[in-house]
Amino acid sequence: MKHDQWLGVEIRHFAALRAVAEEGSFGRAAERLGYTQSAVSQQIATLERIVGEQLVERPGGPRPVSLTEAGRLLLHHADAIVGRLRAAQADLHALQAGESGTLRVGTFQSVGARVLPEVMRRFAEQWPSIEVMLEELEDDESARAIELGTIDVGFVQLPVGDAPLETVELLHDPYVLIVPADSPLAHRRPTLHDVASQTLVGFRDHHALDSVVAAFNAAGLEPHWTFRSNDNPTVQGLVAAGLGVAVMPKLTIDSADRRTAIVDLAGAVPPRIIAVAWHRDRYASPALRAFVETARAAVATRP
Repeated sequence: MKHDQWLGVEIRHFAALRAVAEEGSFGRAAERLGYTQSAVSQQIATLERIVGEQLVERPGGPRPVSLTEAGRLLLHHADAIVGRLRAAQADLHALQAGESGTLRVGTFQSVGARVLPEVMRRFAEQWPSIEVMLEELEDDESARAIELGTIDVGFVQLPVGDAPLETVELLHDPYVLIVPADSPLAHRRPTLHDVASQTLVGFRDHHALDSVVAAFNAAGLEPHWTFRSNDNPTVQGLVAAGLGVAVMPKLTIDSADRRTAIVDLAGAVPPRIIAVAWHRDRYASPALRAFVETARAAVATRP
């Protein structure tokens, strides 16, 4: 197969492949895209001819169509290609806008509550013509969103793996133990063995528990987890109700909640490293660079 055949691949071919994969039907994919069913079938057939692989299983009858292994592999790359196209569009818009326009910022729950308000206050004072659009994501989603071009800049937890990002480290967020205010553990520094003997409330997202689980495993401990939630106030509320204790990053905790006590774990669990990140291969607009610097300065003055 000649490599220049691939130059015939068009974005609309990828859009058709994505729609067929998600809808499980050429007919529903056509309705979604505003095409005729024959047009979608033709686009998929053209794409298969160009790449030299069958991309879609066509079982016939009422059974849904699905992607072959080759189709799934190509769709993975297609998502990245479409993401870069969106990023290019955003870059050109940023270049044209200069000191006005839109900056898309990704944040996650604890940063959104404890860090972002001060960053936004300072940034709005300095760049009043920039409209900031906030995207609330799970803790581990910002890096992927930056890579795909759905946001321009975002708060992330380090390390970010092989994602093509530039990062500026902002703070280390230590893990602490949250216990009911009347718990005996509130008045001493417990070991991980002490914590593992308790019933634990935890996050539902396993990514958010990786460091905690690794620390327990390194000590040869198997704690008992009970209720789980990705909502920080819910976890703290369950602890306050006496349903367990929780090991949480300090930034996720409402320190004004007198129903619970915060107990130092003396570094038994490595801290979260929080940074602000942007795509290393994209145009960094003056507004984006200013947002990064504003975040760094705002965090540096936190008590």
